[in-house]
Amino acid sequence: MTDPVNITIPDDLRPHDGRFGCGPSKVRLEALQALADTGSTLLGTSHRQPPVKGQVERLRSGLADLFALPEGYEVLLANGGATAFWDMATYGLVRHRSRHYVFGEFSSKFAKATTAAPFLGEPDVVESAPGSRPTTVAGGDVDVQALTHNETSTGVMTDIRRPDDSAIVLVDATSGAGGLDVDLQQCDVYYFSLQKGFASEGGLVVAIVSPAAVDRMQELAGGDRYIPAFFDLPTVLDNSRKNQTYNTPAIATILLAAHQVDGMNADGGLQAMAAASAKKAAHLYGWADSRSWATPFVTDVDARSHVVATIDIDGVDADDVNAALRANGILDTDAYRKLGRNQLRIGMFPAVDLEDLQAFTACVDHVVEQLA
Repeated sequence: MTDPVNITIPDDLRPHDGRFGCGPSKVRLEALQALADTGSTLLGTSHRQPPVKGQVERLRSGLADLFALPEGYEVLLANGGATAFWDMATYGLVRHRSRHYVFGEFSSKFAKATTAAPFLGEPDVVESAPGSRPTTVAGGDVDVQALTHNETSTGVMTDIRRPDDSAIVLVDATSGAGGLDVDLQQCDVYYFSLQKGFASEGGLVVAIVSPAAVDRMQELAGGDRYIPAFFDLPTVLDNSRKNQTYNTPAIATILLAAHQVDGMNADGGLQAMAAASAKKAAHLYGWADSRSWATPFVTDVDARSHVVATIDIDGVDADDVNAALRANGILDTDAYRKLGRNQLRIGMFPAVDLEDLQAFTACVDHVVEQLA
């Protein structure tokens, strides 16, 4: 048997940039250069002084433009990433009981957080099998509807539509934001980390919040529920309005994300990014459909993600394919570990160029031919 790490992919087949991970994702080299160019004026300085606050304002303003914020909506920035925001929302946005739509590993995590909270009722969990997506349900005694725009573990995307009830709608958009179109009026909190669609590093979370969400967080913070200072959303709101964070942030993450958002706006905004994502997805799924040994994992064409693709492989070990790719500088296309399938998982975020994705599929063809 051919040792995968000894397979050499011809130089003319290889992508210019071989990073296709689903998080952390590719960071543009020009953004890294922009960070380096700040020299001693940014990193290692106070986050409450103009140089850093200017970068926070740049990021918040750029996101407001990118998402065409509806009247009254605001951009919040906090430490901790989306994982921390599940706890922030558990303490500061769920009044009594939440409903969660679970269709993979990441969409289950917020439900686990509210289940563990002793001050909340047992959440209502609407679940569908990995590779499919659940249907939203209106009504019932829930005051939060918790949706996920894109399930990173399975490569399933959902349509964001507000259920016809009085609950506020929270959307985990960590891997969908920036690459999928969204009408923010269909939700009250649209939150995401920056290490996927925004070509940055981890450690920070953005939450775009409606006036109804602001009212809810202030209501709960003003009640008798104990809320740790790190999770206190009115504190996040107050600091964000001042273009700062409550705790010292990862300043490099802010600058890298701001650089990416500026480029996205210059290239046509969210609709242009979503169109580019759809074009990349069409190439990747079309390639898989045309191969006898590859099949898109998600059978519902409309549910196939435009930012994270999962492709089942038959006849060769996907781990061997990934080992050969990595040996040739093509990185992080392993399947999600808990899904347990023989598949490739490919990030197609805005920073990933279509030409590199086309080169990637040619490289997979070459590797599979060598292994077979």
